[in-house]
Amino acid sequence: MWDAIGLAFGLVLDPYVLWVCLASAVFGIFVGAMPGLTATMATALLVPITFFMPPVPAIGAIVTATAMAIFAGDIPAAMLRIPGTPASAAYTDESYLMSRKGLLDLNLGANLVFSAVGGLFGVAILILAAPLLAEVALNFSSFEYFWLAALGLTCATFIAQADPLKGFVALLMGLAIATIGIDPAAGHPRFTFGSVEMLQGVSFIPAMIGLFAISELLRGVVTIDQSAEMLKQQVGNVFRGLGQVWRRYWRNFFRGSLIGTGIGALPGAGADIAAWISYAVSKRFSKEPEKFGTGHIEGIVEATSANNSAVAAAWIPALVFGIPGDSITAIVIGVLYMKNMNPGPAVFLQNPQLIYAVFIIFVLANLLMLPIGWAAIKLAKQILRTPRNMLLPMILLFCIVGSYAMTNSIYGIIIMLVMGLFGWIMEENGFPVGPVILGLVLGELFEQSFMTSMIKSDGSLLGFFSRPIAATLGVTTILLWVYMLTRNARSRREPA
Repeated sequence: MWDAIGLAFGLVLDPYVLWVCLASAVFGIFVGAMPGLTATMATALLVPITFFMPPVPAIGAIVTATAMAIFAGDIPAAMLRIPGTPASAAYTDESYLMSRKGLLDLNLGANLVFSAVGGLFGVAILILAAPLLAEVALNFSSFEYFWLAALGLTCATFIAQADPLKGFVALLMGLAIATIGIDPAAGHPRFTFGSVEMLQGVSFIPAMIGLFAISELLRGVVTIDQSAEMLKQQVGNVFRGLGQVWRRYWRNFFRGSLIGTGIGALPGAGADIAAWISYAVSKRFSKEPEKFGTGHIEGIVEATSANNSAVAAAWIPALVFGIPGDSITAIVIGVLYMKNMNPGPAVFLQNPQLIYAVFIIFVLANLLMLPIGWAAIKLAKQILRTPRNMLLPMILLFCIVGSYAMTNSIYGIIIMLVMGLFGWIMEENGFPVGPVILGLVLGELFEQSFMTSMIKSDGSLLGFFSRPIAATLGVTTILLWVYMLTRNARSRREPA
């Protein structure tokens, strides 16, 4: 083993590999910070380039770009209320409100440091417990995924700070939008109104850009004078005050990292779901839940740790069993096969030095995140000095490019505009847009796993509790709903 580790260090410390990792880090930061250009897209754009590289720099390019892109999505979320990647959507409102309170430096500093340390936590688990966690993940059938999706949807009631009922209505809207397209069970078109484009459903990325970015642009156009005042924040030290944040919220960091690692190791889950669940858990167990939704750093610390630890954890089922943990590792598996690193238990025996090289590059990527992320924040903060009447059209241009790139047609731009108007109307009437996004993210998994499970169990609901993990998740979800209904009933009976 030590010989293999020694060879791995030799492979990674090659100047060519280090140069590739550095260039990929800068590329990942740029892609992640641009609304609509996701970490998955960054990976896909790198694949043609990796054709001409040896295995280690090829995998290094993907690992580094992915880690950077997930963090970089936090930058426009904090500055402009536009999540750069879906993994930042869970706490975009919290982050933006914190910046409006004059805490932009602390906000971005916490995002940077806890992203890097959370990523290192995920790497440590990847190195130490890959086979064990992958075996647990393999035990997940449609029953377990149904309850996991149901548990994730429960987060909507925690995300809706002021009015859980409006949060629930917004969640139902998101689930309804997720049904547009082809029925996953019967293959029958639903709510397409004869449109060929709508057969593919409502693409998540253009919808997210519309709900967050376009609705914010509409609000910015309406209140352009007030917005200009808010954006005149000075560039400062992003690391000041982080020691106090760590002393107060270190438990949130470890809990978020554990949640992110556990969810990331589940095939098909990924950093997006990890961030939503971690943010909801943070609010549920917080000593100050009333501060959530006002610009409170506690939920940001936990969720940003979760989505970055999930990045490394998603490689666990990919490396050990060849099962993609998320859309990024689905692309990675193809690259691994192309480089004769066929995923599976045998890869640890046949090419151990290459696997250890991947581990080392993960550590290197998260360490690189600190200086490169700091430089990205410094450059991005110049955006705040741009006149608002010039900034809004530039943001709109990036939104259009990102939406078009996801569908390669005008359809993506139409989705973005329609959802943007829809999101603006919702927020003007007190409905949060976060639960709509959550419904879109989990709607397909929720429906497909339910239909598959019903077929397996011949229509018996007892089948959803027939397996130990499914029963545990099911009972937990039901107890959460009973608790919330009981709490709301009590609050209504109490005199005002």
